[in-house]
Amino acid sequence: MNILNSRIHGYIDYAIVALLVLAPSLFGFAGLPATICYILAVVQLGMSLLTAYPLGVVKAIPFPIHGGIELGAGLFLIASPWLFNFAHIASAQIFFIIAGVAVALVWMVTNYRTADTEVSTSARYRGDYP
Repeated sequence: MNILNSRIHGYIDYAIVALLVLAPSLFGFAGLPATICYILAVVQLGMSLLTAYPLGVVKAIPFPIHGGIELGAGLFLIASPWLFNFAHIASAQIFFIIAGVAVALVWMVTNYRTADTEVSTSARYRGDYP
């Protein structure tokens, strides 16, 4: 079920960055769970800026590789409360599980082959490709 193209996926990526930065304040957790959120936000922002899709700046990471990393990040989010021993912080545990499932769902519904077409077409219009 590949219903999201790379442009929409990019918008979701940048929204996830904002959510990860705001989550500790919005859901009232601090310490290690907050630090993990901030680190993941920086990683997601960097990966989004470097991905070869319409909203990427440098276009160094192939979009399918980006997808694989995000799937891993989704699984990491789900496991984090137990890996880092903060499952007793209910708000953090619930946020990490829901965020991980959401990232995995976005991975499931994204068409990772659309970026090549969209990037090539837009580059052709700019004159980057022959």
